[in-house]
Amino acid sequence: MARSLYEWLWQHEFWLPPGITWEDMQESEDTHYPQPRDLLLSIPFALILVVIRCAFERAIALPLSTKLGVRDKQRPKPQPNLVLETFYSTCHKNPEESELLSLAKQCDLPVRKVEKWFRRRRNMDRPSLSKKFSEACWRFTFYIISFFTGLAVLYDKPWLWDHRECWTGYPQQPLQLSLFWYYMLELSFYWSLVFTLPFDVKRKDFKEQIVHHAATIFLISFSYCANYIRIGTLVMVIHDASDCFLEPTKIFNYMKWKKTCDSLFMIFSAVFLVSRLVIYPYTVLYNTYYYSMEIFQPFFGYYFVNVLLIILQLLHVFWSCLIIHMVYKFILQGTMEKDMRSDTEESDKDEERDKIREKEKNGIMYFSNATSNGYIQKNGSKPLDNRAYLANCHAKER
Repeated sequence: MARSLYEWLWQHEFWLPPGITWEDMQESEDTHYPQPRDLLLSIPFALILVVIRCAFERAIALPLSTKLGVRDKQRPKPQPNLVLETFYSTCHKNPEESELLSLAKQCDLPVRKVEKWFRRRRNMDRPSLSKKFSEACWRFTFYIISFFTGLAVLYDKPWLWDHRECWTGYPQQPLQLSLFWYYMLELSFYWSLVFTLPFDVKRKDFKEQIVHHAATIFLISFSYCANYIRIGTLVMVIHDASDCFLEPTKIFNYMKWKKTCDSLFMIFSAVFLVSRLVIYPYTVLYNTYYYSMEIFQPFFGYYFVNVLLIILQLLHVFWSCLIIHMVYKFILQGTMEKDMRSDTEESDKDEERDKIREKEKNGIMYFSNATSNGYIQKNGSKPLDNRAYLANCHAKER
């Protein structure tokens, strides 16, 4: 059964243009083509990247955050409570009003204290500022290395300047060693992001991030197996260009360098919108959809790779809408809005509101106590009764 599945999966009709078979893709001493088994190397390389990342964050990023003044906010810890902790761990983190009332009765606590406990408990699970800073530093370091590696690999390649060259001689395009290692670098990195996804900072577009990583891994893997190496390298360079500006924007935001952060975000927005909404559709989508038809007729691989590229483009449109909204707010308000994807803490505003309410209550009680005790003279004598107080006021007015 496994052999039948293997033979069905690797039919040349799926992967190669009409008229080309696997026999035409046989390697020789001087000519090497991409082999699917090569992709297995990306898994150990990804684990190595995870180890390098852990060492980088601990030895470089965390000390750097301290030197640059990135301080974690002191979060008040919730009081130990077995009933609430059990509900938080087994049920869910945001209880409804009826559940709050039930928990308050079980713990013999006011409902407001139960709400405060859940707020503080949720904040304990949120990533610290130093963790966000370390993650941004690691991604910035990788994107810089990856982007300039891509430029170094592609600057002398003809398909970078003439996109029709992506299909010259396809699929019998020999695999160059520099392109192989560039592919392994990118694929290993995205596998490492998948491995660390449960531990990374979770944002509101978490599901879209999963779709993005899955589509990217499938796209890189399929383009390698079907020898779409040339078009794949263009996709990777285009994506890394804008990411090089996104991560330093986050870094300066965590450092509270507001003006630098705003300036970098505007640069990132311009690079992202141009690269993902203009360059990517023309250089990649138009290239794979039209230019490839000058060389061969449509086949399964042609349709499949275009579907994956369109999924990426839809994600580009989604993120572009978020970015345009933030730029619009910046133009109107003159200040950058907080990242719409980030998960912000709840306790600050809510607990400050509670403190203000308590102060107001204390102020009202103090005022009522002062007025009920009667008028107190400035010289420290005993308070007068109401008649004496009125008489004195009348005398002063006269």
